[in-house]
Parts: sequence; structure tokens; C-alpha cells
Amino acid sequence: QVQLVESGGGSVQAGGSLRLSCKASGYSYSRACMAWFRQAPGKEREGVATICSDSSTTYADSVKGRFTISKDNAKNTLYLQMNTLKPEDTAMYYCAARVWGGMFPEYPERPLTPAEYNYWGQGTQVTVSS
Repeated sequence: QVQLVESGGGSVQAGGSLRLSCKASGYSYSRACMAWFRQAPGKEREGVATICSDSSTTYADSVKGRFTISKDNAKNTLYLQMNTLKPEDTAMYYCAARVWGGMFPEYPERPLTPAEYNYWGQGTQVTVSS
């Protein structure tokens, strides 16, 4: 029932920008935390940024000051604005959600850890050339 669909990936030169989108359905943002993860070939999946229903955010050190996570509750969409892209940002980017059914929030103890999330999108490729 919960579905996440990413879009906005592509190829860009170093120093450029991209905005990723994640359209969500089947749940309410008021009962979820959402996140962006990325995985490069041969490497482990790593957390990039997270945002919860209270709008609190968490960023990986490698993207602080360059990436911004945001959400539009009316459109049920998550965004990742990526500026000053570097070749090391090249990866498959995944949208993820941690959804709770109760009234009170259930925030992840380790928000940048993949195991904290219940649902995942199919991914969108970002390639940054030097």
C-alpha cells in the first residue's frame, strides 16, 4: 500500500545542481520520517539526509552545506536539492520512509541507518562528471 517513486536523477558536470523528488502514497507525512540514501557500485548504502514530521533534519557530513532536504505535505512529495555536486556524489539515490501507525511519533534512533526504514523506492541514478 505504501509506495515511493523517485524522479529527477540524471547526468551533470561537477559544480552543477539537481533536484530529486519522491512522490509518496499510502500514508501520511504526519506519521513518518523520510530519508534519502545513496549507493555507489561496490559500496555500502549510506544515509544522505532525513526529515521527520516535526521538520527536524539530519545530514551526512559529506553533504552538509550542499544538499537540502525538504517536503511538501500538500503534494505528498519529498525533495533533495543538490548543489555544488562532486564526482563522489555519483550513486543510485533512494527514497525511504519510516512509518508509524500510532498517534505518537516513533523517531529513529539512528536516522541515517537503512535498517531504521520500513519502505523504499526503486532509486534514481545521479552521475556527476569531473
